[in-house]
Amino acid sequence: MAEMEDTYNKGGFVAFIFSIVFSLVFFIYIAFIHPGVDLKEVPAEASAAAGEMGASDKSQDTVDVSAIADPWNPSDDMVNHGAAVYKMNCAMCHGDTGKGDGPGAAVTPKPRNFVDEKFKYGGTSIDIYKTIAAGVPDTSMAAFKHIPSKDRWGLVQFIRSITADKHADDKAALEAFAKTAE
Repeated sequence: MAEMEDTYNKGGFVAFIFSIVFSLVFFIYIAFIHPGVDLKEVPAEASAAAGEMGASDKSQDTVDVSAIADPWNPSDDMVNHGAAVYKMNCAMCHGDTGKGDGPGAAVTPKPRNFVDEKFKYGGTSIDIYKTIAAGVPDTSMAAFKHIPSKDRWGLVQFIRSITADKHADDKAALEAFAKTAE
């Protein structure tokens, strides 16, 4: 009979044992010896900066929109609330000032410039609301149905406050639409 070959891999076995020993030593060090991370350790500069940022964000949106019965009617409260909603949801593409120059402006077609350009799909409050809710097909403008209705009306008020392309609203049609808008 032919002699059987030894297929034992000493190098692989040594590497395996080394990795097991290293893992155990590392686990013991982390679990029992290492002092850990102090989560309360925050440099004073960072906490001061965070406090300033939090204060500026809170002052911008202090409106309780649930108390506003008719958010489709222009008001300073709704414009301010809309500015805060815009900053969270729209500024990425349309830019902080609404000129279509946000960090996401490289998409094709380019995001709309609310300040200087004319509205393609109508500039009345109803048209802007419908555009926000349903988006624009074949563009990067997604539907924002997940945003509550009063927040969408705030966006409408904010966009109408910064645009040069003003369109008159039919008050009766606006009120009838607003009461059925979801």
